[in-house]
Amino acid sequence: MHPTDFTLAGAVAALEEGVISAEELTRAHVEAVEALNPRLNALITVTADQAMEAARASDARRKRGEAGPLEGIPLAIKDLFCTEGVQTTAGSKILEGFIPPYESTVTSQLKRDGAVFLGKANLDEFAMGSSNLTSAYGGVLNPWSRRNDPDARLVPGGSSGGSAAAVAARMALGATGTDTGGSIRQPAAFCGIAGIKPTYGRCSRFGIVAYASSLDQAGPFGRTVEDCAILLRSMAGFDPKDSTSADRPVPDFAAACGRSVKGLRIGVPREYHMDGMPAEIEKLWRQGLDWLREAGAEIVDISLPHARYALPTYYIVAPAEASSNLARYDGVRFGKRVAEPNSDLRDLYERTRAAGFGAEVRRRIMIGTYVLSAGYYDAYYLKAQKVRALIARDFREAWSKVDAILAPATPSAAFAEGENSDDPVQMYLNDVFTVTANLAGLPGLSVPAGLDPQGLPLGLQVLGRPFDEETVFAVGAALERAADFRALPGMRAGA
Repeated sequence: MHPTDFTLAGAVAALEEGVISAEELTRAHVEAVEALNPRLNALITVTADQAMEAARASDARRKRGEAGPLEGIPLAIKDLFCTEGVQTTAGSKILEGFIPPYESTVTSQLKRDGAVFLGKANLDEFAMGSSNLTSAYGGVLNPWSRRNDPDARLVPGGSSGGSAAAVAARMALGATGTDTGGSIRQPAAFCGIAGIKPTYGRCSRFGIVAYASSLDQAGPFGRTVEDCAILLRSMAGFDPKDSTSADRPVPDFAAACGRSVKGLRIGVPREYHMDGMPAEIEKLWRQGLDWLREAGAEIVDISLPHARYALPTYYIVAPAEASSNLARYDGVRFGKRVAEPNSDLRDLYERTRAAGFGAEVRRRIMIGTYVLSAGYYDAYYLKAQKVRALIARDFREAWSKVDAILAPATPSAAFAEGENSDDPVQMYLNDVFTVTANLAGLPGLSVPAGLDPQGLPLGLQVLGRPFDEETVFAVGAALERAADFRALPGMRAGA
């Protein structure tokens, strides 16, 4: 077996058994990055030398009997996580050259457990996008291709598209992402891998560049559901540096993947059956329900009456919070500065932000500023918060009837560059099945479960109660076993 063909769980076992060393495993992935990243553009910053040094240190710890749970595992880190001594850009020109003097909590915990960082993964600028085309460092290419149009440049999804593409192309064994409205689950579905957005508060947000603070949540990508479970255990945990971090014990998520789903009640929201949904999405959804029924679960029809308002609610709340969060990028304290001699402060602000922010970021800042402005706050932002509370209440009522919910992850397979990108509203509709989990703070897992007629991956999404990721993993693993998804992208290490 080529070292890049391991699952993360398989690599952990191989390292423990001495079948491979961390140095050999990391070198194979560094070589994969060198071979594929020029085409995929999945990583903005490659840290090959640091990775090899960390791998050798990992082997030394293992020899001393000090191996951590992720000892020697090569990962890609979304370039939204601050990494001490390594450039962190958030996909924006305004942070080009910014080298944090500190480490985010999530990445520090991964390092604590022995992980090796290969580099910083590309993303939509400030995590704003569903295609990974808004990055100031160029778009990311999906490693999958269409059967009838192999030359079409498919997007990997966004905003965590670089992370998803790196894992799918066998450039990394796993990766971190963030999910504000579907930015882990949608790229996972588009790239044929697993990805979970945990409950809001499960992972610390300290050291993560903020987009929308009440919605952002870190989570992992993996080739399997179990790989995500292993990564999440290291990423999760209470952090006193984050006031929204939940002080709750972190379970053994990987153990939950082996649980039976017999007797579980699986909800099917009637509002998610949408006009114009592609036949292959509807078919896969029915197939997923059949798989769970055959595994002993009970299928229950439920209603989430306010789900129809989730998308407009999200696109008021998220830009409003972004408008506030991005006010700190002013050319004064850190990041890019564009100033003319003898110009005033206002001119400095305007020139810096015009040069530093891309079109999509400027669009969302303007929307957010508008809905927070005098005369519109009550009409838009306050009303959106009230609807958000109703969406959360719908889910609370649903949990009295069901243990988990099954829905599509995306309304389509990966699309090509240019197919939707000229229509912002059409791009925003990519989040139609995912934003409810963020608005209600729920865990959501995307599982690869089938292919569309063009041979592109499609995902199913499992939603669960707050802090009940264990049930989500159990249901997701059951779907994974039934789907037996083994298709691989054409562009990958060892292909």
